[in-house]
Amino acid sequence: MSCMLTYTIRNLPASSAWAARGFVRSLSCSSPLQAAVQPKTKKTLAKSGVKNIVVVEGVRIPFLQSGTTGLLNRTSVPRDVVDYIVYGTVIQEVKTSNVAREAALGAGFSDKTPAHTVTMACISSNQAMTTGVGMIAAGQCDVVVAGGAELMSDVPIRHSRKMRKTMLTLNRAKTLGQKLAVISKIRPDYFAPELPAVAEFSTSETMGHSADRLAAAFAISRLEQDEYALRSHTLAKKAQDGGMLVDVVPFKVPGKETVTKDNGIRPSSLEQMGKLKPAFVKPYGTVTAANSSFLTDGASAVLLMSEEKALALGYKPKAYLRDFVYVSQDPKDQLLLGPTYATPKVLEKAGLTMADIDVFEFHEAFAGQILANLKAMDSDWFAQNYMGRKSKVGAPPLEKFNTWGGSLSLGHPFAATGCRLVITAAHRLKKEGGQYGLVAACAAGGQGHAMLVELYPQ
Repeated sequence: MSCMLTYTIRNLPASSAWAARGFVRSLSCSSPLQAAVQPKTKKTLAKSGVKNIVVVEGVRIPFLQSGTTGLLNRTSVPRDVVDYIVYGTVIQEVKTSNVAREAALGAGFSDKTPAHTVTMACISSNQAMTTGVGMIAAGQCDVVVAGGAELMSDVPIRHSRKMRKTMLTLNRAKTLGQKLAVISKIRPDYFAPELPAVAEFSTSETMGHSADRLAAAFAISRLEQDEYALRSHTLAKKAQDGGMLVDVVPFKVPGKETVTKDNGIRPSSLEQMGKLKPAFVKPYGTVTAANSSFLTDGASAVLLMSEEKALALGYKPKAYLRDFVYVSQDPKDQLLLGPTYATPKVLEKAGLTMADIDVFEFHEAFAGQILANLKAMDSDWFAQNYMGRKSKVGAPPLEKFNTWGGSLSLGHPFAATGCRLVITAAHRLKKEGGQYGLVAACAAGGQGHAMLVELYPQ
């Protein structure tokens, strides 16, 4: 993750006061994004008396299938670049419970730069970003680095509760006799480890099982899910080959090769995908490994500033971060419907409709989850009976939806996906000539998030 902090800060323009200190990478986008379509002018979402918060730059290391890399790196950066660092992570390592602080120190930041870690399942980096937005809006900071990191290849595995209790008791034993008495009580089943599971604490149900039930509730077939998953991989491959994924920066895996691109993008065929067996609800479920997001290692970061500060330092921001909302609902039957609940709320907050949105970037946990949300958003009955609304918000048109792939194909490092969604929305707005982007995601616990991104005037 320290690699991400370094890369984000190194992206200063040559005119900056820090250029002479080694910041050589320009903030301008790479060639595929230079031929941007001129956006149609709409009203701005700026609010009187409220600071404009901008995304100056955003990067991520390649998202890699779990088991292919780690995220350790250390480099030197100037001490006075940022005022605060906020990072998200989901599966925490006890030794680095405040991973934001440890990564900041590892990356060479001043020990005077505060940093804290947030966790909100799959929207942890969204929470990191909006925390930074709040700090800047409140006048507490001018510059914040926000992001997220996840290392699914090396998750903490605990002893069983019985063994943990025994070890703590053994630690308190004073005499040899007391220690032997404690050890004599250990039984073979004490050694069974507790493996982490993507399951809800409140319901004991895995997210994949919930996705399968959700797909069934909305009558989404296995074929529809496979078709959507294939779409995600096909579009991601096209974007990768076309040089659109310019937020990806090379990462040197310690002791191994330098990785330059996401390695989970694998377009297949419906025939091959159809051969896979159900992964969660057996034998009749419809969620498989092919239409689910895969366990992923990855890290991401964005550099946030007040507009005034960015311009004073010579930056050309990519986008404004505008209104955002967080929602919660039933973690049993509506675990993955966060986008459905969050989207109409954030649109109402900004005075916009679905027709005003040029770019949609939704987190793809499962193909069935995405398709269920699209159906729910396009249902008056669901809006009236479950959301207390008079009418549906409407489903996003697919020609505007995740057109550079999504979590199903790019991967989903739990705490890093949010930043990817935001920076992809910003890049797509520039490339496609749009003005407003809508980012949305579901998260464990039945929670969700949505945010509006506005293209910075070119």
